[in-house]
Amino acid sequence: MKSILRVFITLLVVVPFASFAQIPKPHESGTFLLHKFEQAIGEEDYTITPEGNTRTLKTDFKFSDRGVEVPLSATLRTLDDYLPLSFVIKGKTSRMSDIDTDVTISVEIAGAPSFQGKDNSVVTPHNVAIRQGKDTRTVTAPQTFFTISGYAPVAVQMEMMRYWRAHGQPAEIATLPSGTVKIQDRGAQTMQIGGRDVQVERYTVQGLIWGMETLWMDGANNLAALVSTDAEFDHFEAVREEYESALTSFVASAARDEMAALTEMSQLLPGRRTGTFAFVGATVIDVTGKPPIPNATVITSGGKITAVGQSSEVSIPADAQRIDVTGKYIIPGLWDMHAHYEQVEWGPIYLAAGVTTVRDVGNEFDFITQVRDAVNRGKALGPHMLNAGIVDGDGPYAIGLTRVNNAEDAEKWVRKYHDAGFEQMKIYSSVKEENVKAICRDAHQLGMTVTGHIPIGMNAYQGVDDGMDMINHIHYITDLLLPKDVDLTKRGGPERLKILAAVDVNSPGGKKAVAFFKEHGTVIDPTVALLEMRFRPASEPAEQMEPGIARVAPELREQLVSGGMPPELAPYGQKIMQHSLELIEALHRAGVPIVAGTDQAVPGFSVYREIELYQQAGFTPMEALQAATIVPARAMKVDSESGSIAVGKRADLDVLDANPLDNVHNVCTVRAVLADGVLYDPKPLWESVGFKPQ
Repeated sequence: MKSILRVFITLLVVVPFASFAQIPKPHESGTFLLHKFEQAIGEEDYTITPEGNTRTLKTDFKFSDRGVEVPLSATLRTLDDYLPLSFVIKGKTSRMSDIDTDVTISVEIAGAPSFQGKDNSVVTPHNVAIRQGKDTRTVTAPQTFFTISGYAPVAVQMEMMRYWRAHGQPAEIATLPSGTVKIQDRGAQTMQIGGRDVQVERYTVQGLIWGMETLWMDGANNLAALVSTDAEFDHFEAVREEYESALTSFVASAARDEMAALTEMSQLLPGRRTGTFAFVGATVIDVTGKPPIPNATVITSGGKITAVGQSSEVSIPADAQRIDVTGKYIIPGLWDMHAHYEQVEWGPIYLAAGVTTVRDVGNEFDFITQVRDAVNRGKALGPHMLNAGIVDGDGPYAIGLTRVNNAEDAEKWVRKYHDAGFEQMKIYSSVKEENVKAICRDAHQLGMTVTGHIPIGMNAYQGVDDGMDMINHIHYITDLLLPKDVDLTKRGGPERLKILAAVDVNSPGGKKAVAFFKEHGTVIDPTVALLEMRFRPASEPAEQMEPGIARVAPELREQLVSGGMPPELAPYGQKIMQHSLELIEALHRAGVPIVAGTDQAVPGFSVYREIELYQQAGFTPMEALQAATIVPARAMKVDSESGSIAVGKRADLDVLDANPLDNVHNVCTVRAVLADGVLYDPKPLWESVGFKPQ
């Protein structure tokens, strides 16, 4: 999902020639075992070599994520006190995120003079020339800084922690090429390692990724473990080889830190109000298709809607807080039907965007159950949460630890998720067909529904015939329109794009697919906004397509603005987008339920973009709005309690400045959000996680 960041860093520093007089020998080495969703996916090996009064870290970081290699290398030179002298980083930080940047900095060391730059210009001490892609700039090195770019490699984070400890543990560290890091000491912790107690110190780090990391340093000043998210927002863990046995303990400890942060956000957020409310004067759009109610009043109390109607007909309780919303528009809170709530920062972002319900479709079991329970019980900040429990089978494209390779596995995991209160099962890409059938059978017997990917070697017809109720991502439907002799798994790159660009939605194959899903009542969440991010022309500024990128936290922006299709392939990408929208419209017109989901493209803003794209596909504004409100509620069988504005339903409302029935783009004009009866001002919500308010 994600965007491409191009970063290549070179920091040039003058040091005395004598520093290089002897052949260096390795001084320190180590290995970190890398994990995604606690599944081992690769390793990072590093060495640190002394050279006079400097030290050089070299690290090779590599993992395989769902069959895609993610290699990364870095070289970091520092003084003995960890002051950075040079840093080179090149490779990938996720399946779809590249890094290759060039920064040149002069630092005066031991009286060394200014020197000639690569272009023969005079470089003055502490000047920093930064190139990121085609963009270049020159800055002055901050007083306190470290050279690092993102969550990986892990050994570079270790050196950053050593620098922070050696330089007085400052409240903030500026980072080059950009950003600021904040580190907080969370106290000592004892871990069981190989049958013995080992004391480590726990820290939280903010600024390298969007959100918070947790890491541990041991008594030898080595990084023992890191629990983070990668450049795709997915759970990522790295553990020094000798601490691997404590992986689950590290993950559990990090989850507790995140939950504490979530609770703190809930308690300290400005503008949060509770009680009985009377929203007076707005036009109410209940999304049932009935005409809007002008000059209406909505009363909420105890987390429920208690009255709605013309203001002249609704009595306002004496204890109600009267909210004048004259000239505004009230709609039900929005839904995101394809969420991966993998860090607590999603809570305030969703609420700021007016999203009051999400369906999480794949997460670490212990983490997401804790978050869901805290949020749904009103003890933490976030939208109401429904959950689909993810399972996969063994194979090169597998993800996570929840594997179903036989009928017994299917029964075990379906029962575990059901007993933990999950509403659905989610099938991932490596489950064999006989196990798809077993999962669907066991889930249906327990009253659960089944969603997910179409596994490798199957098609969407087989998935639905085997019992799948819902399908994630429109491309699984598009695949049905391909010629029978085409196997996309054997076609790569440009050839694959050309084939997909040539599909005909109005062909007999297209009509057959639409009729099939109509007959089976299959629910589709297309995640077309994510597809648009992937297939946009690289020559088109990302902000032009999605202005919300200009408001995201700085750690996210570089990932989102890079990428897109090169000129020779861009026309095929645009054709694929066009056909996807045509297919969504054809399914919708046939009566196939379409529900809005984002899959983590641009946090908060992709909810709006997904709905807008439905309008572009031919939905009326009301139909597009319904795809993010009442249709998801019906699909999840909770429309009696959510999804529209009616007495007795959960008090989830958005107050908008503009009419979404004139243009569904107006859903982004959120002035206030009511989630489970709690009133929020969006501005401090955006700001609480580093975003600029709308």
